[in-house]
Amino acid sequence: MKKNLDISEDEMYWRTRIFDSLSYPSVVISADKTLMGANKKFYEAFNLSFKEIFGKKCFNIFLYKNTPCNSDQCTISKVIKNKKSQSFTLRHHDRWEERVFSPIFDDDGEVAYVIGSMRDITRTKALEGQLHGVQEFISRVIHSSASAIVAADRQGNINLMNSVAKELFGDYNGGEGKLKHTEQLYPPGKAKEIMRTLRDENIGGKGKILIPRTTIVNAHGENIEVEMSAAIIYDEEGNESATMAIYNDLKDKIKVEKELKMTQKQLAQSEKMASLGQLAAGVAHEINNPLTGVLFYASLLLERSDIDESMKEDLGYILEDTNRCKEIVKSLLVYSRSSGAKKNIVQLNDIVKQSLDLIRDQQKFRNITIKKDLSNEMMLIHADSSKLNQVVINLVINAVDAMDGAGTITLTTYKEKSIGKVFLEVKDTGQGISHENLSKIFDPFFTTKEVGKSTGLGLSIVHGLVEEHGAKISVKKTNSQGTTFVIEFPMYLASGKTPFLCNP
Repeated sequence: MKKNLDISEDEMYWRTRIFDSLSYPSVVISADKTLMGANKKFYEAFNLSFKEIFGKKCFNIFLYKNTPCNSDQCTISKVIKNKKSQSFTLRHHDRWEERVFSPIFDDDGEVAYVIGSMRDITRTKALEGQLHGVQEFISRVIHSSASAIVAADRQGNINLMNSVAKELFGDYNGGEGKLKHTEQLYPPGKAKEIMRTLRDENIGGKGKILIPRTTIVNAHGENIEVEMSAAIIYDEEGNESATMAIYNDLKDKIKVEKELKMTQKQLAQSEKMASLGQLAAGVAHEINNPLTGVLFYASLLLERSDIDESMKEDLGYILEDTNRCKEIVKSLLVYSRSSGAKKNIVQLNDIVKQSLDLIRDQQKFRNITIKKDLSNEMMLIHADSSKLNQVVINLVINAVDAMDGAGTITLTTYKEKSIGKVFLEVKDTGQGISHENLSKIFDPFFTTKEVGKSTGLGLSIVHGLVEEHGAKISVKKTNSQGTTFVIEFPMYLASGKTPFLCNP
């Protein structure tokens, strides 16, 4: 190897000055890994002199040990072999150092020496640790959030979904699943509409938006109602760099809203019926006496022998209509619950059988088939048998009318021990109840029959009597193939037991 050693004093002077002016402690190492010298920064940093390092091996200084390193892993060997710079990071006690080794070539392009520099990166490492800790903390916050969080780049490619978002949207696995772009998370056109809104300074402030209720689409194509807040993420220059959105599934909230709405509706119905009940009782009592008088005097006139046949016919009409009024008054009194209740422990199946036995209008049931699908289990309830007979009879007659006198009526009983409830269903094969009438069927005086054919109190009375027993009645199903009413009774339990532990 030919080396050029013809260097003037001036050149050696400025080369030495350059070496000493390096910002980091540096040394020169020969090809046999012997230290040839160091700059001032090195001597100052390690409090060493030229005599203390000259002739020492590199591992004595750089690795703080007296044995050579593995030649295959030796950084200086790699520099000499590959003729390229190499570096590594070393921790010594509480300090971190970055070691950089670069080749110094001779005139033939071979590595004559290696210059090694040491940079103290303890503060940098501390900052990296802090940054890593912050990143870990932010990651834990995102992934432990109870809300679904999604982040995407400027092109809308999804970069992040926390566990709640993966559960909400489904089938996302770091871009390997079906969901890869934000447009897939919404109905067609919705994603672009949201971005337009985010960029509109007149809507909630540029870059941020809160949408109380909107629709998203999961990986299975199902629509889900959510509350959503979205934001654009900007870089230091104010340019858009990413977007993010937070979603809260409204399924439970919507369910509560529906239940609350139903409860309010039932409360309003109860209040309305209570007021109408008081009115009905007052009206019934006020007109009952005059009707009794009309019946009495009309009957006396009809018994006289000195009136002609045409007058007798008119008196017959008077008696007929007066008796009809009496029946209406009787219904009003029942509706107002003016009679006391006599409750006993009864078997629901017995109530059903008794009620069917009490139906005497055989002509009305000539083309009707009645089926009984009664559970074999004991289903005890605390009830007034006569009032529940009236409930069942009313529902059966209502079913007959709905079928125009021909069809099948099925009465079914069953219970659910887990919730302590006993159920009675009355199903017909009529034309069903129209949507516009469904909410009014339990209203007093509501009827779809011709004038004079019904008082409109039948189902209203049923509703009142059912509620009087702490039970609930509703339309379970209605369509063109028929209607099913269901009554939900609280199961009778011996004192001290709960519905969830009962086993009658």
